[in-house]
Amino acid sequence: MRHRRLAGLGAFALALSPMAAIGVGSGVMGVLVFHAPALAQRALDAPSNAVGSKSQSDEWRSVRQGVQGSVAIPNKQAGVLIQSEGEAFRAARNGPVSTYGAWVLLGVVAVLALFFVLRGRIKLQSGWSGRLVERFGSLERFTHWMTATSFVILGLGGLNMLYGRYVLKPIVGAEAFSWLTRVGKVAHNYLAFAFMLGIVLMFVLWVRENIPSRHDWQWLLRAGGFFSKHSHPPAKKFNAGQKLLFWLVILGGVSISLSGLALLFPFKISVFSGTFAFLDLFGFGLPTDLTPLQETQLSQLWHGIVGLLMIALIIGHIYIGTIGMEGAFDAMGTGKVDANWAKEHHELWAAEVQQRPAGSDD
Repeated sequence: MRHRRLAGLGAFALALSPMAAIGVGSGVMGVLVFHAPALAQRALDAPSNAVGSKSQSDEWRSVRQGVQGSVAIPNKQAGVLIQSEGEAFRAARNGPVSTYGAWVLLGVVAVLALFFVLRGRIKLQSGWSGRLVERFGSLERFTHWMTATSFVILGLGGLNMLYGRYVLKPIVGAEAFSWLTRVGKVAHNYLAFAFMLGIVLMFVLWVRENIPSRHDWQWLLRAGGFFSKHSHPPAKKFNAGQKLLFWLVILGGVSISLSGLALLFPFKISVFSGTFAFLDLFGFGLPTDLTPLQETQLSQLWHGIVGLLMIALIIGHIYIGTIGMEGAFDAMGTGKVDANWAKEHHELWAAEVQQRPAGSDD
């Protein structure tokens, strides 16, 4: 029993790790963008006979650090010759975000490959019954595939933005890479709205069945039966793992959609000033007087971080729904699953289906 609890707690901690990363990400970005020291521009000090007591190096150092000058035009931001946060933003995007993001994605693929080698495919223990049970209707499957397809294209476009010049460009050449990047950018702008619609529909269709219940804790304690054969904890239509996935996709989808809208309409939508003000209530100490350019830079960083975490999450989802579990793809492929599959993996839901009037589940 102790081993089962440890396995369950381990699975629960692993499932919540993307959420924890999302929760602290804004604080990390605030440190990266607003507390990274800007490198001062070095210049020769003014000669001793120069007019004034302040050296040229001091003046240019102030300019380099983003000092606000005065201008006669309406756009007062033009008084800032050099926006110092831009250097910290670029260093964060090309540094920890890209580097750690690549390690997360490669790590997920490696863990899934190792799991497949050690555990193999989760097969149907009781065999096929030949009797089908309807699991998802047409609207549910349309919503799933619209959201999934748009997310895959959006994810590939985002990965190309981060890593394409290092991975794809040497393979296809500069001209083809330029064309693919342009097409991907246009697709990213428009398919984003299909993804947002999918998130809304998913929430409306499935929120009621994804409310946590007492059965979820037992499922987590037994790690969903993934590490043992002939041991499938009881679950309703969605088990604890699917519920965690649902809420992570909904929360991550809303978050990445808001930052995406801020990038689609720059200088018109501000997300982080209010978010940082709220986090400051808990002692984060983040700046709240943000310029539109700073808002855009933060939106880009956050969009990339959440996007990478969601890609890692969906890779695991794709694995379970295809080669990881026998019969799982049918749920969203045809909308119907074998009755024995339903009983093994969703015992409580299968019992409810059996109590329905004859013909309602065919």
